Amino acid sequence: MSSPTTGGPARVLGAARAHRGLLALSVTVTTSYGVLFYAFPVLAPAITADTGWSLAALTACFSAAQVVAGLTGIAVGRWLHRRGPRPAMTAAAVLAVPALAAVASARDLWLFGAAWLVAGTAMAGLFYPPAFAALTRWYDAGRVRALTVLTLVAGLASTVFAPLTAVLEASLGWRGAYLALGGVLVAVVVPLHAFALPRAWDGTATARGPGGTGHVRAVVGSAAFWALAAALTAGSLTVYAVVINLVPLLQERGFDTTTAAWALGAGGVGQVLGRLVYGPLERRTAPVPRALAVLGACSVTTLLLALVPGPLGLVMAVAVLAGTARGVLTLLQATAVVDWWGTRDHATLNGLLHVPVMVAVALAPWAGAALAGPVGGYPAAFTLLGVLAGVGALAVLASRPSPVPAPAPS
Repeated sequence: MSSPTTGGPARVLGAARAHRGLLALSVTVTTSYGVLFYAFPVLAPAITADTGWSLAALTACFSAAQVVAGLTGIAVGRWLHRRGPRPAMTAAAVLAVPALAAVASARDLWLFGAAWLVAGTAMAGLFYPPAFAALTRWYDAGRVRALTVLTLVAGLASTVFAPLTAVLEASLGWRGAYLALGGVLVAVVVPLHAFALPRAWDGTATARGPGGTGHVRAVVGSAAFWALAAALTAGSLTVYAVVINLVPLLQERGFDTTTAAWALGAGGVGQVLGRLVYGPLERRTAPVPRALAVLGACSVTTLLLALVPGPLGLVMAVAVLAGTARGVLTLLQATAVVDWWGTRDHATLNGLLHVPVMVAVALAPWAGAALAGPVGGYPAAFTLLGVLAGVGALAVLASRPSPVPAPAPS
């Protein structure tokens, strides 16, 4: 592996192949999120109008897919640890194609939901967690720069695919749009995963000692692991609930839909800024203080959104800050396992750590709306979400890992 001072790709792979893998994943992860995630909110109204299925039922199917993705991520992480990203991510891309075709052809809500569950299984091998694991192995000490590049590019998924999906729906209908997007997976993601991802991978090699199920069980059985998982889950639920519910919050305060949408877009700009600042932050801070600061920022910016009714310029500024905190949180999640427990069994542990995080992301669309009614409106709901992120920040203090003994020799 490269030394910490060089910050380059792992020598076992080589710079050229590592960079080729990063380029391929930047394209495929962006495409996968665009097709399997961001197309849905664009097409959902058309699906409801065509089928009569309620928007709540459609959202439930889509959220169930995110839950399945989180649970399936455990097996994907183990497979990736043993065989590398190429077979696991290629299989996921191939599986996504018939799943999306089934979504497009479903004439019954139950079949529609079942197709999304299969798509959720594919998501586990196409979204951030497996890509984070691969780049962490390929780039070793230079992983933060590679992860930043990936998340910066993939952050454009909604920018590219939301309007593309709208154009496809207008000309082909929602079913034709999903079939066309499935064709994008066939043309782009499947071949890049099958042929562009580096084949070299040593599932037994680690940077910091021997791994195995004994080490995984020791880490997962520790209080530190669950404290960190709870902290990241609380932060993720908060920031994604904010994204989904920012427009209704601002509408409740008297802003029109267009203005609220601009505020949401300002948060996207902040997200890009957050990903750019994470590298310097990572070099200058230790893991626990860094996580405390990031989750604290998620809490404070959410509370500011709850407490600041205007003017518009100030609301926009707070939206940018909230987006910045969200962008930094994404990279904190990407580097957490290595920062706390090193590279040993990283892919497996990363898959396990992301299960509750992805479940939280799945529940986030409902969180704001579910809270707003009982507590008297979106400002109060955002206050509770801000407090939740603050509790997550405090949980980080209990995540200092104690030394994990190496497994006994067999």
